[in-house]
Amino acid sequence: MDGWNSPPNLVTYSRIILVLVFLGFDIAAGPWGADNLPFRWTAAVLFIIAAATDKLDGWMARTYDQVTEMGKLMDPIADKLLILATLVVASVFNEVFWWVTALFFIREIGITVMRFFVIDHGGKVIAASKAGKYKTLAQCVGLAMLLVPLGSLAGPGEQPGWAVFYGYATQAVIFVALALCLYSGGVYVAGVLANRRGQAVSGR
Repeated sequence: MDGWNSPPNLVTYSRIILVLVFLGFDIAAGPWGADNLPFRWTAAVLFIIAAATDKLDGWMARTYDQVTEMGKLMDPIADKLLILATLVVASVFNEVFWWVTALFFIREIGITVMRFFVIDHGGKVIAASKAGKYKTLAQCVGLAMLLVPLGSLAGPGEQPGWAVFYGYATQAVIFVALALCLYSGGVYVAGVLANRRGQAVSGR
């Protein structure tokens, strides 16, 4: 719990609150913003702000030498809350396949449980790998593209070529994020197992 109230961690807590506000607008907007288009635009903006501030707390922690174990733990949890909640709502609205959301969910929850397991057994939290950071970036870009209702700029009932291309590009980014998600999860598990083996050898 050391450093729980440091400025970078307070930013992380603020991001969690922002996620809850975002979800309220996203759910109220309905599928593709059909129930309330302004709410969908608002949800998209809030999502982008919440995703962008992920870099802010990390930058503050490194710049002002305020990196803490609490921050290493809470920062990815805030990311996962934003991403997974968005995916669940999108799947409920039939905007993302449920199997895609399920794979994201299994990986993210599994890694989070493993992080707590490492802490509970006296180990230190393993920071996110480069693959994990690229995964988060791809997730944020893909879901931001999904949330922005650009199709509403076309006329009623119209499906222009650019809108079709945008839809395919959005799904492609989300699938890239899924691939990075599974790969980075494997890298994390391998790192934890390697550390455990190292501890066992040093304890002989």
